[in-house]
Amino acid sequence: MRRRREWPILKSPGEIEAMKEAGRVSALALRQVGRAARPGVSTWELDLLAEEVIRSEGGVPAFKGYGGFPGSICASVNEQIVHGIPSRAVKLAEGDVLSVDTGAIVDGWVGDNAWTFPIGVIDEEKQRLLDVTERCMWEGIAAARSGNRLGDIGHAVQSLAEANGLGVVREYVGHGVGRAMHEPPNVPNYGRRGTGIELCVGMVLAIEPMINLGTHKTRPMPDGWLVCTRDGRPSAHFEKTIAITEDGPVLLTVEPGREKPL
Repeated sequence: MRRRREWPILKSPGEIEAMKEAGRVSALALRQVGRAARPGVSTWELDLLAEEVIRSEGGVPAFKGYGGFPGSICASVNEQIVHGIPSRAVKLAEGDVLSVDTGAIVDGWVGDNAWTFPIGVIDEEKQRLLDVTERCMWEGIAAARSGNRLGDIGHAVQSLAEANGLGVVREYVGHGVGRAMHEPPNVPNYGRRGTGIELCVGMVLAIEPMINLGTHKTRPMPDGWLVCTRDGRPSAHFEKTIAITEDGPVLLTVEPGREKPL
């Protein structure tokens, strides 16, 4: 039997507008967590803060209970790439980097975003990793235009990362977003120009480079969630949910007047 291809679920202009509230709440939670992330604070405390912010704004944490995940955020430290479970035992230290992924559901719509924060003063290598990975995200977003192909997004991310000697994670990718947190299509952070499905108006995508300071290879951990770098070197993760419109990509996970969660 031929495998059925899953097509993107296109959103109307009104639906895209409605998604902005879930995006705002998710972005607010991400910013508040980033402000609170400092030496001595546990990732469990940050998780409590994120849930409080999301619920106080009329949302529901999108991650909590998703596939059995116990937290409201994913909190991944240093060599941890994604899906770190918040814990009382994990306390941040000076020089760490912390990747935080937050999701909120408002009126049935999902907002999904992530950012990697420096904890105190970090070394030059880690700062370069964060700077390049954020630039990779913006380059991927810039390529998300009607008439381009899915591979154009991945190529934009991969070419910048590898030009800077960094490893691009293959096993974990971006995705469509809507009333479900994960919708088709998958959005890889690697690829060739002009390949893959054609991008069109109405697509809503989470573009989320996961870039490593060393090898691109990963190591899943025994808890079934956390994924680390194979070589133990640091990783960074940046993500925005965007809509493809006739006027180009529009950020959905953003607070009005705040492009970055600072």
